[in-house]
Amino acid sequence: MSVYVVVGSKQDLNYAWKCIELLDKFGIEHRLFIASAHRTPEKIEEILQLVGENHIQVIIAMAGYAAHLPGVLAARTLCPVIGVPLDSSPLLGLDALFSIVQMPAGIPCGCVGIGESGARNAAILAAEILAVQNSQLQDKIKAYREEMKETINQANQELNS
Repeated sequence: MSVYVVVGSKQDLNYAWKCIELLDKFGIEHRLFIASAHRTPEKIEEILQLVGENHIQVIIAMAGYAAHLPGVLAARTLCPVIGVPLDSSPLLGLDALFSIVQMPAGIPCGCVGIGESGARNAAILAAEILAVQNSQLQDKIKAYREEMKETINQANQELNS
């Protein structure tokens, strides 16, 4: 089970860490890259070559502004790509959201919410994709959901005491 996490710039790393924190929690191997669809197309080619060589099962691609990174990766591999729009532009991520979610028919790219919650959800979605054939990972996801449920229950108890 392996996931690549690709961000478009060094400034996007704070989102990547939120994603990686959950991948670690689920015990999913991962590797992080910084690559721009526009500024470093040769790095994109290198990553795509590694996807095939290392049998990567999911790519999480995070980008702001025009957010071409997820779409470029999706167009060049059969590996599922989850796009995370980032709120780094003056439009607060709406431009990135539209760029990712409006992929033309035939080249799908999954899309989660904007920013930090999207980065976290991308990790969970990647885990769910990998868990289709892995019962141990399914158990870890169930346990994580129980942890979230317990956090809410505890908060309610604190309110009512």
